[in-house]
Amino acid sequence: MSELVALGKAGTAIRTANDAGRAAVVGYLPAGFPTYDGALDGLKALVDGGADVIELGLPYSDPVMDGVTIQRATEVALAGGVRTRDVLSTVEKLAAYSDVPVLVMTYWNPIERYGVDRFAADFAGVGGAGLITPDLIPDEGAEWIAAADKHELDKVFLVSPSSTDARIAMTTAACRGFVYATAVMGVTGARDKPSELAAPLVARVKAATELPVGVGLGISNGDQAAGVAAFADAVIVGAALVRALGDGGATGVRALTEDLAEGVRREPRAPAER
Repeated sequence: MSELVALGKAGTAIRTANDAGRAAVVGYLPAGFPTYDGALDGLKALVDGGADVIELGLPYSDPVMDGVTIQRATEVALAGGVRTRDVLSTVEKLAAYSDVPVLVMTYWNPIERYGVDRFAADFAGVGGAGLITPDLIPDEGAEWIAAADKHELDKVFLVSPSSTDARIAMTTAACRGFVYATAVMGVTGARDKPSELAAPLVARVKAATELPVGVGLGISNGDQAAGVAAFADAVIVGAALVRALGDGGATGVRALTEDLAEGVRREPRAPAER
């Protein structure tokens, strides 16, 4: 497999940022919050503010990994009638707006109900880059892995500080795009400071793979992004952006994204070795 294929769309975008001497910014917002159009405006603001990869949340009724901020946004989206077809149309409109790769973060049940290969085909058809699947592990994901490979979609699986070296090796081998390192034990949400477990986890992941490693859970401003950018290939921000959208609309999202984008540029870093 060539490096370009292994990197996929998201990994290529991250490595482009790394080769420019900085970490990439991956920004998360859920589809349909606060409305369908409001979410789309917020997502466009992510692009305009300097995000390198978009992580679009597929609203789900039982988001066990998400904290209060994202849970409440998901509830609003679902109450507003947003469903999987609306997520796909959002992806299509984002793909028409820019060439920033769009990953969908989703729990597995909605994809299974939609039909795995059908979703992969429809998602690729509207310009989607791949999925982040927090509750699907590679050893139980054969159907998704096959569908993703068939349609050339990124497969982003998660590792955590509790992952064994064997689990990290197995998980990273199944990934395409990048590896999502959850820097804290617990649910999503902005924190006063990133976890001290983040840097050691990234080092362990980098020992197992040449794919980019993104760090998420807890980052909420440019200062924190700068700290994480010193050792991670990508800085992933979710709850803080959701809060910015709820409080200040697209203007708030763009301002925070610009702060994050400035943060990852503070300390020049050498291009990634590969």
